[in-house]
Amino acid sequence: MNDMQSHNNSGESTKPYILKKCIALLLSCASSTYKFKQVHAFSIRRGIPLSSPEMGKYLIFSLVSLSGPMRYAQKIFNQIQFPNIFTWNTMIRGYAESENPYPAIEIHNKMCVNSVAPDTHTYPFVLKAIAKVIDVREGEKVHCITIRNGFESLVFVQNSLVHFYGAIGQAENAHKVFEEMSDKNLVAWNSVINGYALNSRPNETLTLYRRMVFEGVKPDGFTLVSLLTASAELGALDLGRRAHVFMLKVGLDKNLHAANALLDLYAKCGNVKEAEQVFDELEEDSVVSWTSLIVGLAVNGFGERALELFKEMERKGFVPTEITFVGVLYACSHCGLVDKGFAYFERMQKEFGIKPKIEHYGCMVDLLGRAGLVEKAYKYITDMPLQPNAVIWRTLLGACSIHGHLALAEMTRNHLKLLEPKHSGDYVLLSNLYAAERRWSDVHKLRRTMLKEGVKKVPGHSLVELGNRVHEFVMGDRTHPKTEAIYTMLVEMTRLLRLEGYVPHTSNVLADIEEEEKETALAYHSEKIAIAFMLISTPPGTSIRIVKNLRVCADCHLAIKLISKVFDREIVVRDRSRFHHFTNGSCSCKDYW
Repeated sequence: MNDMQSHNNSGESTKPYILKKCIALLLSCASSTYKFKQVHAFSIRRGIPLSSPEMGKYLIFSLVSLSGPMRYAQKIFNQIQFPNIFTWNTMIRGYAESENPYPAIEIHNKMCVNSVAPDTHTYPFVLKAIAKVIDVREGEKVHCITIRNGFESLVFVQNSLVHFYGAIGQAENAHKVFEEMSDKNLVAWNSVINGYALNSRPNETLTLYRRMVFEGVKPDGFTLVSLLTASAELGALDLGRRAHVFMLKVGLDKNLHAANALLDLYAKCGNVKEAEQVFDELEEDSVVSWTSLIVGLAVNGFGERALELFKEMERKGFVPTEITFVGVLYACSHCGLVDKGFAYFERMQKEFGIKPKIEHYGCMVDLLGRAGLVEKAYKYITDMPLQPNAVIWRTLLGACSIHGHLALAEMTRNHLKLLEPKHSGDYVLLSNLYAAERRWSDVHKLRRTMLKEGVKKVPGHSLVELGNRVHEFVMGDRTHPKTEAIYTMLVEMTRLLRLEGYVPHTSNVLADIEEEEKETALAYHSEKIAIAFMLISTPPGTSIRIVKNLRVCADCHLAIKLISKVFDREIVVRDRSRFHHFTNGSCSCKDYW
């Protein structure tokens, strides 16, 4: 400030000079809020009014660049009589990048009311804010305004629209805008690919990625995160491995976001060894990396290793997050450590100040349910400070089904009917209990209720990856080119399993039919067809990985355990509720599913 003080007089002739010096100093304050406030205070003392468009413009720009408090910027903005478009855009950008993006939309609306003409930078900022708050109507309105003002063909605006539609769950609209772009740059490709990945559309994600590579666009870290996310959802481990090779080739394995996505892929594909290897090779780890591996180990059934890793994480000085504790609590659940789970739950709150969310309560209900303490789990739910959601009640219903608590299952189902009356899985779980008790009249009553209320059972399917393709099978599937060979293998599988003492688990077949018909129905479940296909299509000893959209039934669980022993295969099944690692006749879930 010494340079300024040499010009310390209040004459009007010095004000332009002081203004220029203030602006120059503001532009040099990009790393210090304290220096910014010094310049601001000096400008006020030297009579430079905030209403000066130039001074206000640079004050706000500097503050936003410093990620300073937007309330401070808003006070400055309110005193500028005629802010220019640069200042309006800076305010919109500041709010769009803040934790509270709503005012960015309000400022844009005010700008329209004041007839301030937007420029090419206005819409990317405002669309970013709208995407963060997921305001569909506001985004569509802005889209219309861009068309009316002739900005819809500008690449910055188009990129922002693709991102907006993907973020709000309208992947098709994002793709439509993308296809209309004459200049499809990397940002556009990433936005449309990520839109499908975020909205659980892995096939479209992979299709677009292949097209992107075919058209000569070189992917970056953001592209690979989307690709790996889609691969993880499909269980496409081989595709993920190819992405891994590409990352190593171009040096993107050093990109922490991409490396974390790769770690998550291996964990979600049930390949814990490779997940641990990626973690061990990280040059720079973070709490996200530790959390990804802890959660990955826990959901794969390796609870003891997950808890050991958590202890090591604490020793290294990393502070666990709420997601870390989801993994820790789930690990305790899998290991049957009820007391330890409750101790961690208490530590989470008292030691780390983390307020439990519904996911944490869900882990506690699962912990009690797995231990067979279903009555305690029910009381725990009724005493929860949060309103239990359908997932919480469904966790208890699953525990009742496994442990044979029919009366409590019926009470739990009553709660679920109020929250999600048309969820077919709840009917199936309760029907399983009725069928196990041979209460066929109740099974038929449930079926009639489903028909009356229009509840349709979700068809089961199983996915396996082979030869750069993901193959899908449904129950009784005869559409595959290798159908004849698959069904020959199914017969052979059943023959060998019976030699091992296999008896079909028919008690949960939801129909009062002859035993032979039940056995036939069980033999053609989608996961068994998928396994038969992989047995005839891969060399002996090759691991088999299956992604199933529903829970594995009791009979398939029993059969796959024996298949892993008879054929000496590791079989990893990721179903709707958890992972199952079948090896040498046993399962990592310890027969709790």
